[in-house]
Amino acid sequence: MPEIQIRPVVAADLPLLVAIDHSYTSDHVWQMDVQQETGAKPSDLQVHIRFRQVQLPRSVRVEYPRLPAELAEDWKKRAGVLVALYEETVIGYVSLMLNQAPATAWVTDLVVARRMRRQGVGSALVLAAQEWARHKACQRIVLEVQPKNYPAICLALKLGYDLCGYNDRYYTNHDIALFFARSVR
Repeated sequence: MPEIQIRPVVAADLPLLVAIDHSYTSDHVWQMDVQQETGAKPSDLQVHIRFRQVQLPRSVRVEYPRLPAELAEDWKKRAGVLVALYEETVIGYVSLMLNQAPATAWVTDLVVARRMRRQGVGSALVLAAQEWARHKACQRIVLEVQPKNYPAICLALKLGYDLCGYNDRYYTNHDIALFFARSVR
């Protein structure tokens, strides 16, 4: 792993963060299946929701679910933004929110420059986010991920996160958000 420095964002970083290619490629997707079973009474209704990993016939490029032009404004609303640097060059960031749920830090964005992916930068950013959450007296941290973002899902599982929920039509592009969480205590 290259030697990465992680620090809080400064104003000069914002144009550099917007310029990072936020898209990603994936060869898997987490597909959601919903099945409803009705009974004789309304209280007999059962809803079964299942996510399963499906391999795509070919790798696809997926655009980021937030518009790059709106990112800088979104970051102003975040409780924290940490940037990763390699050789004094900004190569990634993680943005965090508080108060989405009690005693929980929420990772809304995790982005690494394409040339630095799969080298431990994402892991370093998530671990730094966990430390940030501990300092904010949080007990849990949640990562929000698109179901097509197989690399991020693999990262979450590798770091001990568990699927804890989803929200249909969560992003402006109407994509589902998957939520992965773990304790930071």
